[in-house]
Amino acid sequence: MTYEAEVQFRFDSTFTPTYGSGFGSSIEDDFLPEEHYKITAPAADLNAKQYFKLFEKFLLCVGMSPCSIRSGAMSLVFNDYVSEEEQRKVCKEYEITMDEDLEEKFKEWVKRDEEWARLEKGAMGTVLGDEENETI
Repeated sequence: MTYEAEVQFRFDSTFTPTYGSGFGSSIEDDFLPEEHYKITAPAADLNAKQYFKLFEKFLLCVGMSPCSIRSGAMSLVFNDYVSEEEQRKVCKEYEITMDEDLEEKFKEWVKRDEEWARLEKGAMGTVLGDEENETI
């Protein structure tokens, strides 16, 4: 049995000029009177990331900014309707720290800095120098 599938994103727009804006160049000159976009892709084997890539291309075609697209994608994960457990899975996958965890991370950084400062000191409490600065 063969399976074929295709996904399509389509955008059609028309603009009706008012002809009342005067002679010569105007803001309306910056608009195309019609725009038609049709993006297709074989859908039989697309995974979720590929679908999002396809939709990103479509959103770029219709004038969305990359920043708005990323914000919209992240809002699918980090909203009130998604469980914290699922959000944490995504954070772990992409090495992201949630705001709620920043205080604990800060405490870890302080401990690490204290340990590093302790290791930099020599056995007698003297600070070890760089190899370049040491004299024989």
